[in-house]
Amino acid sequence: MSDVKSLEKKYELAWDKYSEKDVKKVFALSDDYIDFISKCKTERECVKEFITLAEKNGYKNIDTYINKGNKLKAGDKVYASNMGKTLALFLIGSEPIEKGFKILGAHIDSPRLDLKQNPLYEDSELALLKTHYYGGIKKYQWVTLPLAIHGVVVKKDGTIVNIVIGEDEKEPVVGISDLLIHLSADQMKKTVDKGIEGEDLNVFIGSIPVEDKDAKDRVKLNVLRLLNDKYGIDEEDFVSSELEVVPAGRARSYGLDSSMVMAYGQDDKVCAYTSYAALMNTKQTDKTCIVLLVDKEEVGSIGATGMQSKFFENTVAEVVNLVEDYSELKVRRSLTNSKMLSSDVSAAFDPNYPSVMEKRNSAYFGKGIVFNKYTGARGKGGCNDANPEFIAELRDIMGKHNVSWQTSELGKVDQGGGGTIAYILAEYGMQVIDSGVALHNMHAPWEISSKADIYEALKAYEAFLLEI
Repeated sequence: MSDVKSLEKKYELAWDKYSEKDVKKVFALSDDYIDFISKCKTERECVKEFITLAEKNGYKNIDTYINKGNKLKAGDKVYASNMGKTLALFLIGSEPIEKGFKILGAHIDSPRLDLKQNPLYEDSELALLKTHYYGGIKKYQWVTLPLAIHGVVVKKDGTIVNIVIGEDEKEPVVGISDLLIHLSADQMKKTVDKGIEGEDLNVFIGSIPVEDKDAKDRVKLNVLRLLNDKYGIDEEDFVSSELEVVPAGRARSYGLDSSMVMAYGQDDKVCAYTSYAALMNTKQTDKTCIVLLVDKEEVGSIGATGMQSKFFENTVAEVVNLVEDYSELKVRRSLTNSKMLSSDVSAAFDPNYPSVMEKRNSAYFGKGIVFNKYTGARGKGGCNDANPEFIAELRDIMGKHNVSWQTSELGKVDQGGGGTIAYILAEYGMQVIDSGVALHNMHAPWEISSKADIYEALKAYEAFLLEI
């Protein structure tokens, strides 16, 4: 008779299986990831850095093939960028394109504060910037923090000016004030949601006036002078800018044992980074491998750079045309026959807040990559519900490659929920499941991940690209 206990599924800590050599690999990967996410806080910064690194690994802009009329062959590596905020990387396989793709998809936008079109004003001899929050945030978390400004300003002549303020330790930071506790009796009676209103998220940026005492808004004018001296921009240029207010400073190791990472924007740059790294570690393939990194997921995947745009489908059509004789049917078959890991973060069980989680179906730090059969909210509304045949295939692959994995759903059934880009890709008929790294503090200015889970995510993505 078989051991009854062997019939149970236990999700063990990945740390328990690591040798000393493995632990060094875990920490080395996280060190590289910390460097990346400290530097790449916006979508544009991510795309620029990924392209730089990809070109060092032999990837070429697909436009070079399109413009010269050259064909793609097995082993070729190309990328396509959409407005500098979305990126698709292709490793061409040896099998016919209509056999389908192996796709790792993630998003590279994160919750933040965006400057309004006309943000700069003066009040009480202080200069401030008006903001509009982007994505789901708890507004009270963004006050009294050191903040930085990242983005671009595009001048009327088309010149793009890159802006980064507050990251160099020798530079000043900016921030949003909060009401002192001594005068907050009325504020403290409000709900958490109403304690800080969206229109009160105004960023303080200056208090020194220009010398001309007869001028109006002297502090605002001094700020404009500083910006013009350093970046050559004026107030009207804000209208054609894309400036994001984000937490200032580097990501850090977290915990006395340095077992975790604290960083802004891990939703979903932790999955984007590991997906990208997995592709770079893949040297050859049967089916064509794709890493797709998109914008606008936090606001519904809409717009020209979101997953609902035609960028990905159009780029696939270009690849088909460069590999084989083009036909619309081949494009449709290639997408339908594809399999995808929609790589997005999940919520890790937090013992400080156990009431919103269902322990048997929660993710835990250190137990590996998380597979979410379905997302959505309350009755699976808006979910992509992965097929069990696909899940069984993934279970087999994870087992073959000794990948630590777990399953989860986002909190108790009636508590809330969320979504990813999975349902959009599933509309093509391909097999898609959500997978990624579990976080604490999701959507907060500083999110927490487990270094073991980052490492297991990379292993899982490598195994997927190799075996699927």
